[in-house]
Amino acid sequence: MKKKIAIIGSGISGLSAACYCAQSGNEVHVFEKQSQPGGRARQFQTTNGYTFDMGPSWYWMPDIIESFFNDFGHRTSDFYDLVALNPQFEMIFNDENISIPKSYEALKALFEDIEKGAGKKLDTFMKAAKFKYEVGMREFVNKPCHSWLEFMSLKIAGSALKLDLLTNFRNYVGHYFSDPKLRTLMEFPVIFLGASPIKIPAMYSLMNYGGYALGTWYPMGGFYQLVLAMQKVAEEQGAYFHFNQNIDQIIVEQGQAKGLIVNGEFQAFDAIIASCDYHHTEILLEPNMRNYSEKYWASRTFAPSCLIYYLGFNERIPNLKHHTLFFENDLDEHIASIYNTKKWPEKPLFYTCCPSKTDPSVAPEGCENLFLLIPLATGLSDSESTREKYLDEMLERIEKHTGTQRLKSKLEYKKSYCVSDFINDYNAYGGNAYGLANTLNQTAVLKPSIKNKHIKNLFYTGQLTVPGPGVPPSIISGTIVAKEVNKLKTSRHEKAI
Repeated sequence: MKKKIAIIGSGISGLSAACYCAQSGNEVHVFEKQSQPGGRARQFQTTNGYTFDMGPSWYWMPDIIESFFNDFGHRTSDFYDLVALNPQFEMIFNDENISIPKSYEALKALFEDIEKGAGKKLDTFMKAAKFKYEVGMREFVNKPCHSWLEFMSLKIAGSALKLDLLTNFRNYVGHYFSDPKLRTLMEFPVIFLGASPIKIPAMYSLMNYGGYALGTWYPMGGFYQLVLAMQKVAEEQGAYFHFNQNIDQIIVEQGQAKGLIVNGEFQAFDAIIASCDYHHTEILLEPNMRNYSEKYWASRTFAPSCLIYYLGFNERIPNLKHHTLFFENDLDEHIASIYNTKKWPEKPLFYTCCPSKTDPSVAPEGCENLFLLIPLATGLSDSESTREKYLDEMLERIEKHTGTQRLKSKLEYKKSYCVSDFINDYNAYGGNAYGLANTLNQTAVLKPSIKNKHIKNLFYTGQLTVPGPGVPPSIISGTIVAKEVNKLKTSRHEKAI
């Protein structure tokens, strides 16, 4: 029997869940607190001609995204044009800058030039990473993770050693490469998985394959084109979207969610999927109906929050790539400020995205669109004066790298976004930006459950549950929970029996 399903939040996982639930013939309603879809992947436009993606900017693992659209008879090209970036990105060190080329053969040559024998070792590394990617992204991460028994398939069991689940990422990279720059280059993608490379399982070398080997891409018009495409697919399947809708409470009777209080009014549903912050969803329930206590959440290792600046400059900035990583300072020192001392970094690393280098539509002619990001500990105080201090440092380092002067005087648009904004806009626990860290003791079954243990028709999806942070994992998360909800019998169906 067709179910009436509510989805709280229209982030990537919520959009994915909406598509698959509606495809199965259910009546799907998506409730979004903001005035537009996307969650952290929203976009905004300024009155003076700039278009800013607010969150995700790295289009990696293109095959996972393509596969999503294929499930609905589409291709990504039906909705937006993808451009392969060349170079993929540039990494800035004190004494050298390294640009990562689009061509894998050119990447091998680069490694060999930096460290003798590293080109051949990169082949070996990527062969193993490709195996992890194919098994991990096709088999491992697609499980609902109710039990470890789900991983007892012959393919996964036979691949267990090759997945390197018990080896930490730093030691694994060090086995292949000695040069500190190459090691930093290989380690940086896992920072946004939420922990030091010492804490992340080596299985996540799959990210190096999903990025460096499969390429870094950009959807013309901005990353938000993916959000709009997913919304269109969901609507094609029959899903309804409701914006500026705040969820006040989840109404539960006799172990079953009966519906939601939306902007003060009750609406009945057969099943509810929470794509919003997991901890916040639990606050909408009575304490005895929650999966986890406050003590549990306080004990978790969260992926970083961040300080973001959206900047519009009235002239072009030379010598700056679409993606640039400023790694002149020590990686471990910055990581320690996030996970150990939990304070603002004294010598920060940061990332810039300059989409106007690729896409003229995101800035007025002759101008530049720049997105700056510093990963931070969650829970920090983020006053305007602190934000400005770090902006000044980032601009100074960009000036040094690009040979420009007085960049701040050329600003014609500026907006900051930090810990308190993540809390206010997304109800994000501690102001986290990327969910829970993918450490070994927070992997698979050890992540927060996708199903409420006390309420049979309440489910959770997104970056705080399986499989974890990132756009492709969030798409997969929505797929997983939709399958679980589609298997659920409604109370109406049970009564009919």
